[in-house]
This record gives sequence, C-alpha cells and structure tokens, in this order.
Amino acid sequence: MTRIALVTGGTRGIGAAISIALKNAGYKVAANYASRDDVAREFTKVTGIPAYKWDISDLKACANGIAKVEADLGGNVEVLVNNAGITKDSAMHKMPPENWDTVIATNLNSCFYMSKAVLDSMRDKKFGRIINISSMNGQLGQFGQTNYSAAKAGILGFTKALARETASRGITVNAIAPGYIATDMVKAVKEEVMKGIVAGIPVGRLGEPEEVARAVLFLADDAAGFITGETLSVNGGQYME
Repeated sequence: MTRIALVTGGTRGIGAAISIALKNAGYKVAANYASRDDVAREFTKVTGIPAYKWDISDLKACANGIAKVEADLGGNVEVLVNNAGITKDSAMHKMPPENWDTVIATNLNSCFYMSKAVLDSMRDKKFGRIINISSMNGQLGQFGQTNYSAAKAGILGFTKALARETASRGITVNAIAPGYIATDMVKAVKEEVMKGIVAGIPVGRLGEPEEVARAVLFLADDAAGFITGETLSVNGGQYME
C-alpha cells in the first residue's frame, strides 16, 4: 500500500529535501507552498511531485487545500509534515505587532489547522504520522526572534499534547528541531558571521537538508509506531537537552 504524504513549504530548502526523500522512499507526495510560483513549477517539473498553493495560516484554506490533494492523489493524507515557516526578526522593543502575529500564525497556528484537517481520517484508519518541524531556537531562544522562538517552542508543546491524545488511535506525533542547515537563507549569511556559527557547532559544519529529511523518513515509517511525543534534534551537537 502506497501511503500519501503532504509536506508544507515542500518546494524549497528543507521542505524540498523532505518531499524528494519521501517520494524516493515510495510515498505518494504532495508539496504545499505559499509563494514563488516559478520555483514551484520548476520543482514539479524536475521531481514530478505536484505542488499546491495555499495559505497555511488560514484554517479554511488548509481544509480546502487538503481536500484538493486527497481528491487528486486518490486517498487520505497519512503522513503530514508541518515544515513551512517564516522569520520576521528584530529585537522585541522594535518588533511591530503584525510581525509577531504573522510569524505565530504561519509557524504555529498552521500546525493546528493542518493537523485538524487530517486527524479525523487518521483516527478512522487508526494510522497516522504527524511530524512537526520545530527549531533549535525554539529550544534555547535566539536574540531578535521572540516571535520565531515562541512559535517553534509552541510546536514542541503542541506535539506532546497531540501525541497523548492520538496514541491510542495508532497516530504518532513527533517533532524535529534542526540547527543550522545549509539552506539558501543560511548560506547567504556573511562569511565572518558564518565562521562564528560553524565554530559553535561541535561537528564543525552546517547540516544538510537531506539530513533533516532522513530524520523525517525514520519517524514517518510504519515501524516507528512506538515513538511519539518526542523531539529529535538535528543540530550537530550544538544544543543538547
């Protein structure tokens, strides 16, 4: 049986690596995205993975988007990867309230909206995998990221609570907390700043998107049914709980 997987923010960076890894592992994959139609079209052309555009910070848009994915792919979403996220960084005393609201809505509220839209079918089937991409900065905090850190920390609490609610129905809910990963955004950092970042990572390098994707594959597998409510850190040893 081929399981259907949906990845939010699934056409770029870590999300693209996750989408591709799931497809290569035999899943039927759909990738959600919010912007950059040109990138999404190229992603679909190269990978064969269909891309669907909707705003994950909108409850109705999430329900409608998932309904469209399920109609097109011919079944219910059984693996949901809540990966999409944005940053709007500044020190809190300079942060416009709308930057708080937007980041919380996109990074945290979306996990509720997306999970709620797939939960009934997962409960009926007594199987599901929900994997939430948090961040090392949600574990330790980061200067200029009260909004982002709060959202990513909130994901960890959300993960644990939902895991308790769904465990008896064969649904696992886990989080992954990446550290500094070699995405285009991170690689655009100035060289002197990057040297300082890498110096703080015990393994001495940035992580690769594919390394996060492999963690997703592990948690998504049918054989991972005894693991739920956990946070898997993928940060090169930079932060250890």
